[in-house]
Amino acid sequence: MIKAPNRPSHYIKLQLVFEDNLGIRDCFSNPNLLSLILISCKIVRYDIFIGDIVSMKKIIIACFAALLLVFGGVSSAQADEYLRVGMEAAYAPFNWTQDDDSNGAVPIEGTKQYANGYDVQIAKKIAEAQGKKPLVVKTAWTGLIPALTSGKIDMIIAGMSPTAERRQEIDFSDSYYRSEPVIVVSSDGNYAKAKSVKDFKNAKITAQQGVYLYNLIDQIPNVNKQTAMGDFGAMRQALASGIIDGYVSERPEARTAEKASSKYKMITLKDGGFQVSDDDVSLAVGLRKGDSQQMEQVNKVLAGISQEKRVKLMDHIIDIQPADKTDEAKKGNFFSQMSNIIAKNWPQFLRGTGITLLISIIGTVVGTFIGLMIGVYRTAPKAANKFVALLQKLFGWVLNVYIEVFRGTPMIVQSMVIYYGTAQAFGINIDRTLAAVFIVSINTGAYMSEIVRGGIFAVDKGQFEAATALGFTHGQTMRKIVLPQVIRNILPATGNEFVINIKDTSVLNVISVVELYFAGNTVASQTYQYFQTFFVIAAIYFVLTFTVTRILRYVERRLDQDTYTQGGGVH
Repeated sequence: MIKAPNRPSHYIKLQLVFEDNLGIRDCFSNPNLLSLILISCKIVRYDIFIGDIVSMKKIIIACFAALLLVFGGVSSAQADEYLRVGMEAAYAPFNWTQDDDSNGAVPIEGTKQYANGYDVQIAKKIAEAQGKKPLVVKTAWTGLIPALTSGKIDMIIAGMSPTAERRQEIDFSDSYYRSEPVIVVSSDGNYAKAKSVKDFKNAKITAQQGVYLYNLIDQIPNVNKQTAMGDFGAMRQALASGIIDGYVSERPEARTAEKASSKYKMITLKDGGFQVSDDDVSLAVGLRKGDSQQMEQVNKVLAGISQEKRVKLMDHIIDIQPADKTDEAKKGNFFSQMSNIIAKNWPQFLRGTGITLLISIIGTVVGTFIGLMIGVYRTAPKAANKFVALLQKLFGWVLNVYIEVFRGTPMIVQSMVIYYGTAQAFGINIDRTLAAVFIVSINTGAYMSEIVRGGIFAVDKGQFEAATALGFTHGQTMRKIVLPQVIRNILPATGNEFVINIKDTSVLNVISVVELYFAGNTVASQTYQYFQTFFVIAAIYFVLTFTVTRILRYVERRLDQDTYTQGGGVH
């Protein structure tokens, strides 16, 4: 007879019923019943999986508790108390990030860091005139205008020129600074002695994406125009590594680069310089369309700042900016430079790593749960009632649309649409960290639903038939028989999604989430040691993904332990 030691009593009774009523020979000649017997022999092992499903609730609760702790450490900014100003906080001398409030720095929302620079000081004057406290909302360049139009910030003060294209989206104040376009080149390169645009013939030149400086490149005859880059940090790194010969910039930024590192040289164009419009060289405060009251207040403040005061302020800001002024020859080797970067900036790396882990863990857990629920629903039998069956079909169609949309569009686009789009279209103001968790969760859920579907199809069809023959409902079949096996089957794919989520959080900087990449990019813009800084970031990402992979491999080995066959056999 078949022995099933240590089995729950109802499974043993089920075996006895088979033997008493059908006979052991009939049992083994019936494929459905044989499948059920095999299931009952393995149920102890599958109970481990069921326990894991139950424990997922504890994991989700713990993750949300961590999320609440993060939110709890961030002071909420009331609209009537703070003037929320959007900027990159990584574009010295106009704006940069620092760890304390020295030299008149102001807090960055959602972090324990501060922002300073020429733009910040202008923002302080405007906020003071309105009886408010300035609060910097650190945002990637491409996310500034969406953040303003969606109400996430009150104004943009980020070295932005009031071009005709931008005026279609937002309004601009009077100019608060005028800047001359220049070209930054390598100090020991072929173009270090250039004096005019004609001297840059065949040179590989680029500029920042979305700014008027990129269009100026077309004025250089026979230039090798390169693809625009996202920020000045990327351009400096490209220049230092020889990928480009130079980039078009504004005088304050070029002076900053030249002062911070002997690798860079500012070329002030003499005869035949760039032809620019007044709007191009003017920097103005960006405001929402139709905000006449705010416009009047800002222009009144700017009118009270003379040209002499503006020049004096910029000179002061350039002197106090956080540039590494140590001679390159005394900085040591590559690894000592990395060690120095970690020693000075480890709090930023730690905070960024924490946010990355928090978002990826919660997003993966919730996304997996969504995938399991969708997988169970899509395998449900068609309802007998025609109306219910129609609703079932319509909901299935909605799920298909959800899966195809979120699998077929990049996460960075989803972030922009969900975070800024919902605020602009429906007035829904979502916390950026909560929005990030939501975005990663639903994105993961779309992928996991297909992974779960494959895992369900991998379960032997005879087990479904056996469960149906015994009167199991669809829910009981999935919960007791199918899902335990599915979870084991999809565990490697789930781990892969976790690793992907850790890396993909880097795109969330467009919605002002200061995750690991955004924090590291800020450090790179301050130290001007881009390769060393990004090597540190890469090492952190590798440690995170490697650790996650090892943990999941350990879990797989534990689940694969053949404990359910001990002591059992056929005699």
